[in-house]
Amino acid sequence: MLTLRFSQSLEPALLQEIESKGKLVSAREGEIIIDAGKTVRTIPLLLKGTLKISRLDKEGNELLLYYVNAGESCAMTFTCCMQHFPSEIRATADTDLEYWAVPISLMDEWMTKFPSWKSFVMQTIRSRFNELMNAIDQLAFQKLDERLVHFLKEKSRVSGSSLINQSHEEIAMEMASSREVISRLLKKLEKDGRVLLYRNQIKIMPSL
Repeated sequence: MLTLRFSQSLEPALLQEIESKGKLVSAREGEIIIDAGKTVRTIPLLLKGTLKISRLDKEGNELLLYYVNAGESCAMTFTCCMQHFPSEIRATADTDLEYWAVPISLMDEWMTKFPSWKSFVMQTIRSRFNELMNAIDQLAFQKLDERLVHFLKEKSRVSGSSLINQSHEEIAMEMASSREVISRLLKKLEKDGRVLLYRNQIKIMPSL
C-alpha cells in the first residue's frame, strides 16, 4: 500500500528505505496520534483515512487547522522535526486510519540523499501554509455562518460523503465557538434547505 500511495511522489529507493526502517501503524477514530507539547518521534505518512490537525489554547480548546489525507503527511510535524521542538499541534484520527511511521532521525539524511523526499517535504509545507493562510483569512474576514458553511463543505470533501457524523458540540469545539451558537446557525441552514439535521449527524444538501 505504501508504493500505491506514494509511488508518484517518492522514488523507489526511498520507498524501500521507508519500508525497511519505518513501521505500519493503525489507529481508531478519535485516537490522538501526536499531542501538543509532546516530543515528535515519528513522521506519519498516511496510507488510509483522514488525520485532523488542531491547535490548542491554554484552556485546552481546539481550533481546526487542516486535514491530512491518504498520500499526504503533516507539515507541522516536519517543522517540529527540523528544529527539534515539541509538537505545537494535536493530530487526531478523524476516521480509522493506517499510516507508515518514519523515525525523525532519518529526516536530515533523506533531505540530502533523496531529491524526491526534499521535494515532498517542501511541497507539503507550502500546501499546508496556504491552508493555514486560508484559515486565518476566515477568522479575520468571514462571519461565523460563512465559516460554518466552509467547515461543512471541507468536512464533506475530505470524507467523500454528504453525511457528516458529528454532534453540534464537536463542531463547536473544532471551530472555537459554542454549541448554542453552532446549533442556531445549523437550524437556520436547515430552514433554508441547505442541510438536514439528525441526531449527531448532518446531511449536506446540494444547495449548500
